[in-house]
Amino acid sequence: MRATAKTCVILNRSAGGVRDLDQLTARLARLPNAEIRITNKAGSAARFARTALRNGRQLIVAAGGDGTLNEVINGIGENADRTRVGLIPLGTGNDFARSIGIPTDVDAAIDLIRAGKTRAVDLIRVTSDAVRYFVNVSAGGFSGLVDEKMTPELKKTWGPVAYLRSAAAALPELRAYRTTVAFDDEEALMLELYNVVVANGRFVAGGLQIAPEAVIDDGRMDVVLIPKRPAPEVLLMVAQIALGAHLSNEAIVHRRVAKLTVNSKPGMWFNVDGELVGNEPARFEILPGALRFIAPKP
Repeated sequence: MRATAKTCVILNRSAGGVRDLDQLTARLARLPNAEIRITNKAGSAARFARTALRNGRQLIVAAGGDGTLNEVINGIGENADRTRVGLIPLGTGNDFARSIGIPTDVDAAIDLIRAGKTRAVDLIRVTSDAVRYFVNVSAGGFSGLVDEKMTPELKKTWGPVAYLRSAAAALPELRAYRTTVAFDDEEALMLELYNVVVANGRFVAGGLQIAPEAVIDDGRMDVVLIPKRPAPEVLLMVAQIALGAHLSNEAIVHRRVAKLTVNSKPGMWFNVDGELVGNEPARFEILPGALRFIAPKP
């Protein structure tokens, strides 16, 4: 570790894009004044990020997939304004990299970080049984079943179409949630829902456009509600989701808000950029421009 290091690179050695660890770390050494911390278990990236922030690191780079980035984001939390964040996409999905335009080529991503251009990106805080932060997408309800069916092998082989295959496999286990959703402490709806999606970025599942109109720096989150419908209609919705055309379906509810509260029976488990949060009532709040993220110009 270098005492003068100003950059902390947090590398997930288990990320899908890591082939030769020694070669990769040698390439990462191109980043100026960098220390490289290699994760060895769940939670390591968050812990390394907290330490880097405490030590005054001016740049924290997540080298891994969406899950690694999520841990780094939660490591810095509401103190995100004290540092800059970079990303070297090494995962199988790299969904947030798609939304923000970061190249998946390692050397190109390193060059982007070396250039140092930042843009202010919104952060979302979700409060349930604990407080979590995320920068891409959170989903509750039916999506959890889909995630269980969508193995890494299926995702690698089929890409975004894997969502369609996994959703079809999960249909026999569908259940609806009696849900109250409140938007910006104003409008409230009571619905029978299969799924609630809260998005800052546009993509999930390796390129699926779950929120085609989402913008990462507009001070709003896109909320997509999938209502209870007969199985044939659900299959149509799933097919539209696979094509990124589902917002045209009149049954789907779409809102762009700064605050959202979700209360359901039974309680929904929410997946937050790949990490589960509790199934207590959940409150989502946008933190406009909270992250200084190294990225190309929009």
